[in-house]
Amino acid sequence: MKLTIYQIEQSYNQLAEELIENGGELTPSLEEALAITEEQLQNKSVAYSFVIKQMDADVDIIEDEIKRLQNLKKQREKASEYLKDRIKHAMDLFSIDEIKTPLVKINFRKSETVEVDDVNALPAAFKVVKVTEQADKAAIKAALKDGVEVAGCSIATHRNLQIK
Repeated sequence: MKLTIYQIEQSYNQLAEELIENGGELTPSLEEALAITEEQLQNKSVAYSFVIKQMDADVDIIEDEIKRLQNLKKQREKASEYLKDRIKHAMDLFSIDEIKTPLVKINFRKSETVEVDDVNALPAAFKVVKVTEQADKAAIKAALKDGVEVAGCSIATHRNLQIK
């Protein structure tokens, strides 16, 4: 029967409870059971690691494909904009406002935008001020490491799984 890591952990926890109930004394049967469980955990972890490495490799391949497709998209957008610009330039050159055929209609649509030369010269009624605040975590970390107490802040230590 193949055990999952969860099942191995549960088995290990039961063995640990049994060890505690024995007053911390390791019997030969407990020692054998613990060794097998640790070996199972190690073997299962190695197997999981290979699966994780394959998934990570797949993610890299997918990321590369996304980048490739994004480049293709940008190339086509650029080519499309170039062709639109050529049509617009030709229509402007010949003062044509509309081209109509049974397959396609090309014309100009008017739109308006507001262009501001100098935001600082505007009266306050025509300005929007955006302010964002965020913690300077690097400065806080340096201060905490130097023994300075920063209210509401602490350094948390994490254990990050690394598979090589």
